[in-house]
Amino acid sequence: MMTTASEGRPQSKFSTLSIVYSGMFAALMMIGANITSFIPFLVVGGVPITLQTFFAVLSGLLLGSRLGALSMTVYMMVGLAGAPVFAKFQGGFGQILSPTFGFIVTFILIAYVAGKIVERKNTLPSYIIASLVATAINYLLGTNWMYVAYKVWAAAPEVFTYKIAWLWMIPPLPKDIVLAVLAGIFAFRISKHLKVRHSF
Repeated sequence: MMTTASEGRPQSKFSTLSIVYSGMFAALMMIGANITSFIPFLVVGGVPITLQTFFAVLSGLLLGSRLGALSMTVYMMVGLAGAPVFAKFQGGFGQILSPTFGFIVTFILIAYVAGKIVERKNTLPSYIIASLVATAINYLLGTNWMYVAYKVWAAAPEVFTYKIAWLWMIPPLPKDIVLAVLAGIFAFRISKHLKVRHSF
């Protein structure tokens, strides 16, 4: 029995569309990290409404676990290479010593986790749950990294405690919960129109 050329060759892990989407989400992360520089009124009560976690979760929901994690890895590596893509337009390998660098590392993990959850079950509740779980992981690992960094190498004052580290995270929490739910709803509605998840 004859086979077509496409059937006889293994499917490429990377399609052109996959690479485009990966680069797009890396660019969106840069915008999300510095969105208050473009839209100043998004600072509410002194708390900047950044969209990094939103876009990291969205990358996993829309691109799938592996490609979503890849896009976040690209974002991190571009920043470490010196491009000003991190918050406050910072970049460079020295950022790895920043107490908040743990949040950047977790973006890779949460994109993967969010993608894995919706790959197993493609329903609206699954998308919302995936977003909330990913956001919780971002807070848990990022905050603990920040605390350890301040205590070990960032020379935090003696009054800085584990409780204070978590108190710092309370102001952006409501915003991130709302954005997580919105990310789940948005991704579910448009995921059926994206075929990129099947190309990687």
